[in-house]
Amino acid sequence: MSRTVLVVFGTRPEAIKLFPVVQALGQTPGLKVRTCVTAQHRGLLDQVLEIAGLSPDVDLDLMEPGQTLDRLTARLLTGLGEVMDAERPDMVVVQGDTATAMAGALAAYYRRVPVAHVEAGLRSGDIYQPWPEEVNRRIVAPIAALHFAPTDTAAEALRRENIAADTIHVTGNTVIDALLATRARIAQEPALAAGLDDLADRFAGKRVVLVTTHRRENFGGGMEAIARAIGRIADRGDTAVLFPMHPNPNVVSAMDRVLGERDNVARIAPLDYPHFIRALELAHVVLTDSGGVQEEAPALGKPVLVMRETTERPEGVVAGTARLIGTDEDRIVSEIFTLLVDSQAYSAMARAHNPFGDGHASARIARVIADGFGV
Repeated sequence: MSRTVLVVFGTRPEAIKLFPVVQALGQTPGLKVRTCVTAQHRGLLDQVLEIAGLSPDVDLDLMEPGQTLDRLTARLLTGLGEVMDAERPDMVVVQGDTATAMAGALAAYYRRVPVAHVEAGLRSGDIYQPWPEEVNRRIVAPIAALHFAPTDTAAEALRRENIAADTIHVTGNTVIDALLATRARIAQEPALAAGLDDLADRFAGKRVVLVTTHRRENFGGGMEAIARAIGRIADRGDTAVLFPMHPNPNVVSAMDRVLGERDNVARIAPLDYPHFIRALELAHVVLTDSGGVQEEAPALGKPVLVMRETTERPEGVVAGTARLIGTDEDRIVSEIFTLLVDSQAYSAMARAHNPFGDGHASARIARVIADGFGV
């Protein structure tokens, strides 16, 4: 008898990290995989679904402009509960630290359905950084029956919280699966990422700084400091900034107000995943407050400067692929300039070992789930 696994996700990062898992589960005998998207991020999510060739079985389409976290959480909890009542899954898979993951785990718990948590065990140690993600993932931990930790560090964090050791499985991070698979597809179909050809020509001969920023804790003064720093970086004649800008009004308004328009800054719409990988390959340095980029960039040998005070991915800092620099304008500029002028400092970060995976995490996850069901 086959067992039904319901995979729940709602944001672009979740979709990137779960599409290889959905594929691996679908290829595993004895498992029937069903997918439910909440569309917590509508447009950005749809980009990934299209390139991954995923057509969700259920689409809750819960995105509303400007909705509060408590309203979103309430709608997620009731909506996902109704889906689980209809689907009657044997297991629910959630990923990471979003409101969708937290509500999905809680809805499953209320129905006594076991939960598998992909990318379990990430901890910053500060419930407000990142906010609200740090608490979201902590809520999932005591609920989950299976914890798929991407690294030994994440597994140890779970053990410190008294999570049973036999429920913790170190798999690597599925984002590396997604990156390597998509990169191989681009090599076969260059047209998938051809939309950046004009920018590559425009910035030929310059060192490109790829910027991504969207963290809630950076809204306000932090975002304005980032905007000023980007302007100073772009003032260098040998440097250009490629900035796929998150559509959140708190990001857009700060960049409009402080950064404005500059010849050496390409503020572009959010990129689909193939084009984002192409942007990483074009980049000399990555400047980000994102979580997933801290894992993806090292896989391509790109130094990462993290505009946060803490990170739930300390493995990159320990390995030397990433550095925490906060949002102080002068610090951001100084760190970028060091990597632009000091070839030894640059090489030390670019050549550091990537600690986040080998591209086979999804297969390991599917096998553990299947073995647990005895199929």
